Amino acid sequence: QVQLVESGGGLAQPGGSLRLSCAASRNIFTANRVAWYRQAPGKERELVASVRTGGSTDYADSVQGRFTISRDGAKNMVYLQMNSLKPEDTAVYYCNARYPLYGGDYWGQGTKVTVSS
Repeated sequence: QVQLVESGGGLAQPGGSLRLSCAASRNIFTANRVAWYRQAPGKERELVASVRTGGSTDYADSVQGRFTISRDGAKNMVYLQMNSLKPEDTAVYYCNARYPLYGGDYWGQGTKVTVSS
Protein backbone atom coordinates (compact mmCIF):
# COMPACT_ATOMS: atom_id res chain seq x y z
CA GLN A 1 0.00 0.00 0.00
CA VAL A 2 1.03 3.56 -0.69
CA GLN A 3 -0.33 6.76 0.81
CA LEU A 4 -0.14 10.08 -0.99
CA VAL A 5 -0.96 13.30 0.81
CA GLU A 6 -1.25 16.60 -1.05
CA SER A 7 -0.91 20.07 0.40
CA GLY A 8 -0.37 23.62 -0.75
CA GLY A 9 -3.67 24.46 -2.37
CA GLY A 10 -5.55 27.64 -1.66
CA LEU A 11 -6.58 30.94 -3.15
CA ALA A 12 -4.33 32.76 -5.58
CA GLN A 13 -4.80 35.83 -7.71
CA PRO A 14 -4.51 35.68 -11.49
CA GLY A 15 -0.85 35.91 -12.38
CA GLY A 16 0.18 34.56 -9.00
CA SER A 17 1.95 31.37 -7.97
CA LEU A 18 1.34 28.35 -5.79
CA ARG A 19 3.40 25.27 -5.07
CA LEU A 20 1.62 22.00 -4.47
CA SER A 21 3.32 19.22 -2.54
CA CYS A 22 2.65 15.52 -2.43
CA ALA A 23 4.16 13.36 0.31
CA ALA A 24 4.52 9.68 -0.56
CA SER A 25 4.80 6.88 1.99
CA ARG A 26 7.09 4.89 -0.31
CA ASN A 27 10.33 5.72 -2.10
CA ILE A 28 9.23 8.02 -4.89
CA PHE A 29 11.88 6.66 -7.24
CA THR A 30 10.36 3.18 -7.13
CA ALA A 31 7.29 4.66 -8.82
CA ASN A 32 7.69 4.40 -12.57
CA ARG A 33 5.60 7.52 -13.00
CA VAL A 34 4.30 10.30 -10.78
CA ALA A 35 1.83 12.86 -11.98
CA TRP A 36 -0.55 15.66 -11.12
CA TYR A 37 -4.12 15.62 -12.36
CA ARG A 38 -6.87 18.15 -11.87
CA GLN A 39 -10.62 18.18 -12.00
CA ALA A 40 -12.60 21.36 -12.41
CA PRO A 41 -16.30 21.53 -11.48
CA GLY A 42 -18.40 19.79 -14.11
CA LYS A 43 -15.39 18.55 -16.02
CA GLU A 44 -13.49 15.30 -16.29
CA ARG A 45 -10.20 14.75 -14.51
CA GLU A 46 -7.29 15.67 -16.74
CA LEU A 47 -3.55 15.07 -16.68
CA VAL A 48 -1.60 18.22 -15.86
CA ALA A 49 1.99 17.02 -15.62
CA SER A 50 3.95 13.82 -15.20
CA VAL A 51 7.50 12.67 -14.65
CA ARG A 52 8.83 9.20 -15.36
CA THR A 53 11.57 7.20 -13.72
CA GLY A 54 14.24 8.46 -16.07
CA GLY A 55 13.22 12.05 -15.50
CA SER A 56 11.32 12.77 -18.68
CA THR A 57 8.37 15.10 -18.19
CA ASP A 58 5.12 15.78 -19.98
CA TYR A 59 2.76 18.69 -19.60
CA ALA A 60 -0.71 19.51 -20.76
CA ASP A 61 -0.65 22.16 -23.47
CA SER A 62 -2.66 24.47 -21.22
CA VAL A 63 0.07 24.58 -18.56
CA GLN A 64 3.22 24.20 -20.66
CA GLY A 65 5.72 26.88 -19.71
CA ARG A 66 3.82 27.85 -16.56
CA PHE A 67 3.88 24.70 -14.42
CA THR A 68 6.85 22.57 -13.39
CA ILE A 69 6.75 19.09 -11.88
CA SER A 70 9.65 17.90 -9.75
CA ARG A 71 10.62 15.17 -7.31
CA ASP A 72 12.73 15.03 -4.17
CA GLY A 73 13.86 11.47 -3.53
CA ALA A 74 15.37 12.23 -0.14
CA LYS A 75 12.00 13.43 1.13
CA ASN A 76 9.74 11.25 -1.04
CA MET A 77 8.02 14.38 -2.27
CA VAL A 78 6.53 15.43 -5.57
CA TYR A 79 5.93 19.09 -6.31
CA LEU A 80 3.97 21.13 -8.80
CA GLN A 81 5.16 24.70 -9.12
CA MET A 82 2.39 26.75 -10.69
CA ASN A 83 3.20 30.21 -12.02
CA SER A 84 1.20 32.74 -14.00
CA LEU A 85 -1.99 31.24 -12.69
CA LYS A 86 -5.22 31.77 -14.59
CA PRO A 87 -8.83 31.48 -13.43
CA GLU A 88 -9.16 28.38 -15.63
CA ASP A 89 -6.56 26.66 -13.44
CA THR A 90 -9.16 26.51 -10.69
CA ALA A 91 -9.69 22.84 -9.83
CA VAL A 92 -9.01 20.13 -7.32
CA TYR A 93 -5.49 18.85 -7.93
CA TYR A 94 -4.63 15.20 -7.33
CA CYS A 95 -1.28 13.51 -6.94
CA ASN A 96 -0.93 10.15 -8.67
CA ALA A 97 1.85 7.60 -8.49
CA ARG A 98 2.29 4.33 -10.30
CA TYR A 99 4.04 1.71 -8.19
CA PRO A 100 4.29 -1.64 -9.98
CA LEU A 101 5.82 -3.21 -6.86
CA TYR A 102 2.78 -2.28 -4.79
CA GLY A 103 -0.04 -3.07 -7.14
CA GLY A 104 -0.47 -0.12 -9.45
CA ASP A 105 -1.94 3.39 -9.32
CA TYR A 106 -2.38 5.36 -6.14
CA TRP A 107 -4.13 8.69 -5.60
CA GLY A 108 -4.08 11.38 -2.99
CA GLN A 109 -7.20 12.96 -1.57
CA GLY A 110 -6.81 16.16 -3.58
CA THR A 111 -6.09 19.79 -2.77
CA LYS A 112 -8.25 22.64 -4.00
CA VAL A 113 -6.81 25.52 -5.99
CA THR A 114 -8.89 28.62 -6.64
CA VAL A 115 -7.60 31.39 -8.89
CA SER A 116 -9.65 34.51 -8.53
CA SER A 117 -9.29 38.23 -7.99
